[in-house]
Amino acid sequence: MYGMAYVFERSQRIGVLGGGPGGYEAALAGAQLGAEVVLIERTGIGGSAVLTDVVPSKTLIATAEASTAIAESSDLGVQFFSRSESGRAVRPELAVNLAAVNKRLKNLARQQSDDMRAALKKAGVKVVTGDGRLEGGNKLVASTAEGGTGCDFDEFEVDTVVVAVGARPRVLPSAVPDGERIMTWTQLYKLKAVPEHLIVVGSGVTGAEFASAYSALGAKVTLISSRDQVLPGEDADAAAVIEEVFTRGGMTVLSKSRADKVEVVGDGVVATLSDGRTVEGSHCLMAVGSIPNTAGIGLEEAGVQMTDSGHIRVNRVARTSVPSIYAAGDCTTFLPLASVASMQGRTAVFHAMGDAVTPTELRNVASNVFTQPEIATVGWSQKQIEEGVAQGEIYKLPLASNPRAKMQGIHDGFVKLFARTGSGTVIGGVIVAPRASELILPIAMAVEHRLTVDQVSRAFSVYPSLSGSITDAARALHIVD
Repeated sequence: MYGMAYVFERSQRIGVLGGGPGGYEAALAGAQLGAEVVLIERTGIGGSAVLTDVVPSKTLIATAEASTAIAESSDLGVQFFSRSESGRAVRPELAVNLAAVNKRLKNLARQQSDDMRAALKKAGVKVVTGDGRLEGGNKLVASTAEGGTGCDFDEFEVDTVVVAVGARPRVLPSAVPDGERIMTWTQLYKLKAVPEHLIVVGSGVTGAEFASAYSALGAKVTLISSRDQVLPGEDADAAAVIEEVFTRGGMTVLSKSRADKVEVVGDGVVATLSDGRTVEGSHCLMAVGSIPNTAGIGLEEAGVQMTDSGHIRVNRVARTSVPSIYAAGDCTTFLPLASVASMQGRTAVFHAMGDAVTPTELRNVASNVFTQPEIATVGWSQKQIEEGVAQGEIYKLPLASNPRAKMQGIHDGFVKLFARTGSGTVIGGVIVAPRASELILPIAMAVEHRLTVDQVSRAFSVYPSLSGSITDAARALHIVD
């Protein structure tokens, strides 16, 4: 077979490269609006977000949270005991079957991918498995041969292209992953047992989340951070809470330390720091950023502007420098979040087809770090307020003062609210708490709809509830007429 060409007869033809959150939502939106849609994906619908990143990692974290809840249940008066042969009560040891955990999370990821593929087919989207690339501005080529090579290919004439090819873990030449001892976050799910000593290189969101999870699962963890503290991109108070929780739980955090190289030595690994110190462990996770999958797919030839890092430049409606080409997700210059990718995908298609569009405002995007406790943020940051970029008032309420937190034995965390000076409009907030990802929504809605602190405070929160701290903080910022 030398190839087949497809020419859609409908007036609006949309081609999507990549089946992650951005490409998936773009394809569904196009089908919903009556377009002929083809989606090309090489690994599986859902992309890395579903198969190797968000879904499996958060499933692992859910297991870690369950482990923590059991381990700390004695604080609430719940104790686990078994009986020895002599009849004496003995406390059982908490064990985690990581092989079973990893099997479960991989199955969940595959089920989610299958569900997404079924939804695309039901909507009438043509799904092609293969490596896709652009040819000119109005043709997609999918290599469908085994391994993405050879001369088997399909061609699709389209009017609009949405590029959603995602990103992959960055690999350092001085610490090349072997998938067994030195790993990226996509390779961790091969582990059969909890690592004896996991070295995590990189204290950004990915590094902090996995360090938190594996520490809760029982591994000794050393976190190597090149910055002053973990999570350098997050709220400083929030990062301080997480670092304190990490160290209290037995984790070793090496701040202002850079790993020059990581090597497999015997049945373990050795990380050599820039100051000559070495750290020995059983395994190492390299969490040093990601690289967009934009090379070699015809973007430069099509005239699409990109950054030096290979990210696609897009505007607030996900349009590139070429009018007929849009881009969504981690391969773009926007925030690398699945929720943002999904919004970009929908926005791109709505804009291309002339439907009503609300340009994406990154300041309104809620994000979350899935450590224990979680960190959720939205809107302007405290740093921006202190630097004068935004004018606002700041109020921070420790979670330990919340009655529901006391009942649940929660000691760490806070609710922080930012209100515009003068008007009292909510312009941002930070929550550090268990399930902060769920608690941030009221603040995100307030930011999106420009509610004032007085309007938020007039909402009835349940008593007792963790969300009551949000209304308490809003009342503390009351604007006097």
